[in-house]
Amino acid sequence: MSRTRSEQGLAVRREVLGDEYVDRALADADELTRPLQELVNDYCWGAIWTRPGLPRRTRSLLNLAMLTALNRPHEVRIHLRGALRNGCTREEIVEVLLQAAIYCGLPAAIDSFRIAREVFAEPRT
Repeated sequence: MSRTRSEQGLAVRREVLGDEYVDRALADADELTRPLQELVNDYCWGAIWTRPGLPRRTRSLLNLAMLTALNRPHEVRIHLRGALRNGCTREEIVEVLLQAAIYCGLPAAIDSFRIAREVFAEPRT
């Protein structure tokens, strides 16, 4: 029996972001935010992250650049951890953040570097 796109998305989301984060996000969902969590599982993780055109490492590095450009530090932190889980090296992450500094702005990149320093210092599980 094949899994639905939402089930596939939830599985990928757990693999990239970790069970602890996903469990907390789902547990915190209420009547207002539950539809958003379903959308995230179905479309973000199920429709996009499961596509064969790019490896997860590349998707992670792209996310770091885009989230830096958007100046979304909370999401940068989450996706830094995911990038490390997906096998991205510190050196690759630094290069992406340097590239983002030039094309997206230094203030946003400074925030992302600050977060990267904190995430790199965390114990790896």
